[in-house]
Amino acid sequence: MMYYCFCKRKQKGVAIILDSNILKENYDVVVAGGGMSGAFAAIAAARNGAKTLIIDQNGYFGGTLTANGVGPMMTYFAGDKQVILGLGQEMVERLVERGYSPGHVLDSTNYISYVTPFSAEGLKIVLDEMVSEAGADVLFHTYLIGLDKEAGAIKNISIVNKDGIRQISSKVFIDATGDGDLAVMSEVPFQLGRETDNAMQPMTMNLKVYGVDKQKLRKAVLNDPDKFPRLNRDLDVMKNTEILSFVGFDDEFRKAKEEGRISIPREDILFFETNVPGEFIMNTSRIINESGVSAEGLTRAEMIGRKQCEELYHFLVESVPGFENAKIAYSGPSVGVRGTRQIKGKYTLTNQDVLENKPFKSTIAHSGYPIDIHNPKGEGTVSVHANQTEEVAHEKFDKTVFDSYYRIPYEIMITNEISNLIVTGRCVSASFEAQAAIRTTPTMTALGQAAGTAAALAASKNEATGNIDIKVLQNKLIEQKSFIEI
Repeated sequence: MMYYCFCKRKQKGVAIILDSNILKENYDVVVAGGGMSGAFAAIAAARNGAKTLIIDQNGYFGGTLTANGVGPMMTYFAGDKQVILGLGQEMVERLVERGYSPGHVLDSTNYISYVTPFSAEGLKIVLDEMVSEAGADVLFHTYLIGLDKEAGAIKNISIVNKDGIRQISSKVFIDATGDGDLAVMSEVPFQLGRETDNAMQPMTMNLKVYGVDKQKLRKAVLNDPDKFPRLNRDLDVMKNTEILSFVGFDDEFRKAKEEGRISIPREDILFFETNVPGEFIMNTSRIINESGVSAEGLTRAEMIGRKQCEELYHFLVESVPGFENAKIAYSGPSVGVRGTRQIKGKYTLTNQDVLENKPFKSTIAHSGYPIDIHNPKGEGTVSVHANQTEEVAHEKFDKTVFDSYYRIPYEIMITNEISNLIVTGRCVSASFEAQAAIRTTPTMTALGQAAGTAAALAASKNEATGNIDIKVLQNKLIEQKSFIEI
């Protein structure tokens, strides 16, 4: 395969030909994607003795948490029971030790039991250290552009960066791209968005502001709790927690939309305080009818998202107590994508599996986060916890529902088509509803640790990823402090 580029030192109009075979390297495990799941896959693979390489298009790890301004982490818990531990918890402890996070704090929106605020800049540093200490090689600013496969296995991948184009071979490959890019290049079948119409959950451009008078904000709720039904599920949390999570101001938001000041097709505003007092992440913009796997769609989404953030900022300053003197830290930096492609693996996790906590002999992770669907077509958000059949009205809400959690099997990360591929992250084999439950950060850390550990096992024995001994994998995860309930 030949590639063509134009360089500054060439003669005008003359192409310089780069041979894609100039550079080659061999690994036990190669991870494509440095988001939360990919970073933890690389850490786990390297700690388990595999010669590991991880590549990412950004200049840092963390994916949505560092590139898209997402926060806090939601959630490591099911009620008061912590069901996600392992490397994810180690990361939190490192953040706390360095002053980059207060650790797990009560969720004052009463949506789940605990959230985990953090510093995005601190997270970049901690993930750098964890990946490097594990011994994995890293290539930032690097893109996956192709692959070669043979007899149902990936032989090598082609990557491009400032050094040009090179091919990397490996015993096992992990797709942590978020969109299933490597799997799709390998001709693994997939489902795009919702099964009925391919609609995808809306994208969001997060806005971060600082200088908020949090006590004035808190007082607004305590003075008129009936105006904030979800917060009013348990006002003691709002009264006593130091770091605020917030949802509401529906009437003010509706009026602003009627007056043409807001174009965001959402019903309320949602925001979370970071580890810095008075600094809040606004998770409120809603970009519908665009695709996260389309260059044109992503481009439009970026522009729409920034416009919505501008509208949102002015609304906050004008209409929300405590935001009068708030200033913008940044938007994004990039638009956040909730879901695009779901690979079709050896097993597809369903909404019933989540709601009923289906037992799996191959369980490699758990989660207590509910099915959380933002309407792909406009206003409305549906949230259903495990052991519920439908969303419960605020006035009838019973917080014991937070205690429920569910199991996630290994088979959603492996395919029938490619024997040396493991897929991790939000693009695993799951229905639209099930993916809406397992897509959040803490669950991604658990899936990543399982994927990396499984990849190291397969590489060490030169066997297919679908043939590893599940008991051995589970025992290794437990040894490495993961929570696994068979």
